[in-house]
Formats: sequence, C-alpha cells, structure tokens
Amino acid sequence: MLKLPPLSLYIHIPWCVQKCPYCDFNSHTLKGEVPHQEYVQHLLNDLDADLTHVGSREVQTIFIGGGTPSLLSAESMADLLYGVKERIAVAPDAEITMEANPGTVEAERFAGFQRAGINRISIGVQSFGNDKLIRLGRIHDADEAKNAARLAKELGLRSFNLDLMHGLPDQSLSQALSDLQQAIALSPPHLSWYQLTIEPNTQFGSRPPKLPDDDMLWDIFSEGDKLLTAAGYQQYETSAYCKPGFQCQHNLNYWRFGDYLGIGCGAHGKISFADGRIMRTVKTKHPKGFMAGRYLHQQNWVDNDDRPFEFFMNRFRLLEAFPRQDFSDYTGLAQETIRRQIDEALALGYISETETHWQITPHGKLFLNSLLELFL
Repeated sequence: MLKLPPLSLYIHIPWCVQKCPYCDFNSHTLKGEVPHQEYVQHLLNDLDADLTHVGSREVQTIFIGGGTPSLLSAESMADLLYGVKERIAVAPDAEITMEANPGTVEAERFAGFQRAGINRISIGVQSFGNDKLIRLGRIHDADEAKNAARLAKELGLRSFNLDLMHGLPDQSLSQALSDLQQAIALSPPHLSWYQLTIEPNTQFGSRPPKLPDDDMLWDIFSEGDKLLTAAGYQQYETSAYCKPGFQCQHNLNYWRFGDYLGIGCGAHGKISFADGRIMRTVKTKHPKGFMAGRYLHQQNWVDNDDRPFEFFMNRFRLLEAFPRQDFSDYTGLAQETIRRQIDEALALGYISETETHWQITPHGKLFLNSLLELFL
C-alpha cells in the first residue's frame, strides 16, 4: 500500500521563437502563428484521458512550461485554466506558475496572464550581459529582462522567479557575479541559478564553446553563494535560492517524490496508486502527432528495484531534513531494504541521520552523483 502524495499538474507549450543552442528541452521553432485555441483543446482532451488515474484527488500546484508559454495569448491561457478547473479540483490557494520570455511584447501581456489566473511568473533571463545573451541565442536584451522583472514586481503577483545561468562561454568571475548583483537589485522572491551544461543533440553539443574550467566554476559558485546568502536568499535546492517562504511549491512537490499529471507535447507524469503501483507517462513529443490526437507516447510501471534510486534522486536535491517515513510511505518499501546504502552514505559523510529524519550534508551536496550511485 502507498500513501498518496500531493498532486501537481504540468502543462507543456512546445513553441519558441528560436531554438537556443544549449536547449535540450522539447521545444520547436514557431513557423507561423501559434494554434492557440486548437492546442488548448488538445491539452484539455489529453487531461481528460489522464483523469481516470487520479479519481477525486485535488491539484495543489500548476506549472506551465515550454518552449515559451508566454507565446500563448492571455485569452487562450484563461480558457486553458478555466477548462482545467472544470475538470479537476484545484486547491483555492494553488500556486500557478508560467514560464515567460522577457521580450517586450510578452512582458506587456503579463497583466492579461494574471487575470487568466497566473499568480507566479518565471522569467528566463539567463544573463544580463548582452554579449552573453547573443552567444546563448536569446532573443531579448538586458534592458528587456529588467523591464519584465519590474513589471512582474509591480503586478503584485504571489511570487516571481528569475532564471540565471553561470559557467557561460568565456565567462569571468566578475561577469558571473555582476549577473547575480543585477538580479538581486530587482528583488525577485526566487532565483534559479544553475550551471550551463553541454547536452547532446544541441547546437552546443555538436560545436562546444569554451567554458570556464573547474577551478573557475568553483570560484563562481562559492562567491555567488556568499553574495546570495548576504542578500537574504536561502539555498533550498541544488540550483534554487529564495527569500524565506518563497520556495517554488511545484518544484518542491517534484523533489519530495510527489505525483504530477503531465499534459502537452513531451510532458512527463508520475502517478501513485493506493494499491502500491507507481506509473510514469510520457506524451507525444512533436506537435504534429500530438495535435492529431495521439497524446500518450509511453506508459510504464516503476519496479520496486528502481524506487530507491528514483526517490533519493529527487529527495537529495533538497537541502532540507525529511522524514525517514516518507521513504516507506511513497515507495511502499521497508527502510531495511536500503539500510546498507544508508550506512555507507553515513560512513562517507554524505548524509546525516536521526531517529526520524535524513538530510544531505554540505559534503554530500558536493558529491551528489556519488551519493545517488549508492542507490542504483
């Protein structure tokens, strides 16, 4: 038997104006107009098919990602959220996040998205250096990014996030810290600050740029962490910082091994059942196939042997202490099944343990991959 964790909803909007050279997300360069109403209807049809798995459960958070979701019109966003709420109970205080490109045209529509029901916006800034933005293939400049952040703040949203990257091509320590200082000056409640990695099947993957070496990357992270901490931001996840009380609730549910429906092109889902089963779903990636009504690409059950790794791969991204009982509640496995791995992690100084909780240590945070390999 499983205890059912909180349920979230992820919605994928696949289009963007142009594909960034580092991006390995399921995004497709827009050719012509976004099929606003048609795609919304397919999203709702996709949701209808998934609802058979969740019964009367309530959605706690919604995240609309992409691609560039802010390419969808505010009217279509309103229709989408209205359609979702017609079909499934959504918590009255649900966090509803939309990713947005800071380009001027989309920023002007922020107020319309707020009226549609969006109460948190995640703005893809990446850098405040115009030369770096060009190198990253971004279509906005630093001034547009700052204007988008100011507008999000003026709207009085529940929260907003700035996405920043570090370890950019030919980036110096001073440039990386300047990006952080300019972000902090905009007072976002939440900052996602993550290192650029070169992924296969991307433009950077086939023609890798020169990135900072490991020593420089360490200097950037350690000095940047000090800067953020001094400004009142708390690191709560591997690559996320926030002011107290402003964690991204949707991402917290992912990392706490919560459940989520995933609808739209290429969206992933995870659903637990009280009888002990855990199901993962993947939706059709290409818009053409998805909009032909072929929504489900793959569905599989998570074997007991794979559950410890999947659980800890998520939980140890968070720096918080967490109840040991969560492991049994959400995987259906006894703690004794992983006692050997836990003891090894303790001996290596990767985690700490009390009678009731486990927590990753600062040392374990530096060796996260080695820690997770123990559970493979």
